[in-house]
Amino acid sequence: LQELKALVVQYNASASQQPGSSQTCLPGSLPSSQSQRKYHLEKVFVVSQTGNCRVMAYCDSLSCLVVSQSSPQSTFIPGCGVKMISLANMKSSQYVPIHSKQIRGLAFGNRADGLLLSAALDNTLKLTSLATNTVVQTYNAGRPVWSCCWCLDDANYIYAGLVNGSVMIYDLRHTSSHVQELVPQKSRCPMVSLSYLPRTASTSLPCGGILAGTLEGACFWEQKAGNSYQPHHLPLEPGGCIDIQTEISTRHCLATYRPSKNNPCVRCVMMELTCSPRTDASEDVVCSSNPVQTFSAGPTCKLLTKNAIFQSPEEDGSIFVCAGDEASNSAMVSLIPFSVMEGLPVLDICPLEVNQAPLLATLTEKTAKIFKWR
Repeated sequence: LQELKALVVQYNASASQQPGSSQTCLPGSLPSSQSQRKYHLEKVFVVSQTGNCRVMAYCDSLSCLVVSQSSPQSTFIPGCGVKMISLANMKSSQYVPIHSKQIRGLAFGNRADGLLLSAALDNTLKLTSLATNTVVQTYNAGRPVWSCCWCLDDANYIYAGLVNGSVMIYDLRHTSSHVQELVPQKSRCPMVSLSYLPRTASTSLPCGGILAGTLEGACFWEQKAGNSYQPHHLPLEPGGCIDIQTEISTRHCLATYRPSKNNPCVRCVMMELTCSPRTDASEDVVCSSNPVQTFSAGPTCKLLTKNAIFQSPEEDGSIFVCAGDEASNSAMVSLIPFSVMEGLPVLDICPLEVNQAPLLATLTEKTAKIFKWR
């Protein structure tokens, strides 16, 4: 009902702004009547002078943003870890060493104890307690780990996306090794993105599961009874997909594509995830995705960057897409550029909320910037 109301408001606004035009505002685009509120720069944190930052994650219970970086004292403490930034008082605190090689994924679940999940090229998946700043659990995956996420239906399970396209499932109650491996159905290329969609009352996709994205395409592993998983291949364009992000409540996802012969620009395609009954009268469903809207950025894409899809801070039911644009070294929110990043590309984007204030964090290889919606 809220989404329909927001659509009506958007349609009326765009119709009044453009007499004689039949153009409508899709969910995800900015309504014409939107107030002049936007993201303003609040704080800049220089995380690494040498420039090896890569990914970040936000812990809601601790109001803490963690950013991956190489060790600032590599001669004494080699390897990689995270810099902790408190968004309660806007101050950065200590560096926590975790891995021996580059970190490719960071994630917090919905636990209240601030356990940080990290994936790295040193073949390990680790859990670090931010209460004591120590690694409390290490899993050796045997291969470089490119991505990770928590199960949001059961906090005992975590997932690791490997360089060969496999998804390893770990149970925190089993400390020795993985409990299950989801083997790729098609190509065996790196698992660049991994996110979990919890079960919900959503009509478009009520089932829970893992959305796994590789450079060759995406697969939704639907979680069935007894911890079994059924793969559903999503109809993405073949090749060139560098990132897939999800918006849990609306069941939308954002796929980012590199420039190609047919499309000379970076494109972010917002899609709605759906499921429908199978035609063979079985109880199974077919999960798929339908493109809703496409956003274009510049012609440059050399890095595997991460973008964001999230609900509008206006709480009007619309969806925001935020993507880094390498060509202009800026970040764009639903096609509106809002900041220039001192000549460095945006590598990761993290929408968050502190004391009911909507914020947006952007990361380059050296700095983290915090923007406030006002």
